[in-house]
Amino acid sequence: MLTWCQRCLNLTAVPPLALPQGFMDVTAALPTFFVTLREGVEAALVVGIVLACLGKAQQTHLNRWVYFGIGAGLLGSVLVGVIISVSVAQVQQGLPSLEPIIEPLFDSLFCAIAIIMLSWMLVWMTRQSRVLKAEIEGSLTQALTQAEDGATTDAAGWTIFSLICIAVLREGIETVLFIFTSVQQSGVAAAGAIAGLLGATLIGLGLFRWGVRINLRRFFQVMGVLLLLIIGGLVVSLCRNLDAALYGVSSINPVGGDLCISRDSCLLGPLLWDASNVLSDRRFPGIVLKTLLGYRDHLYVGQLLAYLLFLLTVGGNYFRSLRPTAPTP
Repeated sequence: MLTWCQRCLNLTAVPPLALPQGFMDVTAALPTFFVTLREGVEAALVVGIVLACLGKAQQTHLNRWVYFGIGAGLLGSVLVGVIISVSVAQVQQGLPSLEPIIEPLFDSLFCAIAIIMLSWMLVWMTRQSRVLKAEIEGSLTQALTQAEDGATTDAAGWTIFSLICIAVLREGIETVLFIFTSVQQSGVAAAGAIAGLLGATLIGLGLFRWGVRINLRRFFQVMGVLLLLIIGGLVVSLCRNLDAALYGVSSINPVGGDLCISRDSCLLGPLLWDASNVLSDRRFPGIVLKTLLGYRDHLYVGQLLAYLLFLLTVGGNYFRSLRPTAPTP
């Protein structure tokens, strides 16, 4: 029998394309690559502005504090990832009987935190990009002025260190949380993060060392729309993980079975479409659409409503932040 999606599209089942496993791994690493690339470029801009300001002020002896801040931010991000990984493993080992509930609950938690942080940074950074350079230069000027007025050089160094460390650590934690949204592919996601970090480093070097001209506004606009769609995919996954957690509760406690609407869904409502025979999200090209656009071959009404609500709220705020503001008199 044709599925609902096949009837509405007047399509018949077609065999999926068989692609090498290496291609599938690269596809799984794409979201983390794009997220890390965009967040890494933001951190690279902060680093480049600080180094340029120090060079202009002939205070290049403070550059070491910039590199210390980069190292500390990267190390802090790795430590956060290790702490999360060890904590999740200990909880799962300590409560093996609750694994059907614990795993989707952790997935839901990481998804929710990643959605909040990435959405907030997407909108906030877009609005702050107009005054980012002025704010950084103002902070550096104040620190260097205090050093000239008698304060120690270390005080200015610590100001630079904290500015860089916070910028790198913030972007690093967001990437770590995004990696943990797909625990089964954490190794592949980590490889995508490393590739994105290298790409951001090359863009930073091109801008501030080699004098390469890049339309940063257009770059962040394109990456912002792509990131918005990737976060939308996280919203779809969050709904499914919450549903799986509730289903785990109902399977352990028969009384909780009353919470589920059907055998397939506890809180997502009826199945909207089943396109697994037409466009599976585990094979090309469905896996690419799932990776970048949040596509699912099984989509429930609750997931669609959450996805549209996210685009209307966060997406609306993001596109409004792109509008040019009136100049201040």
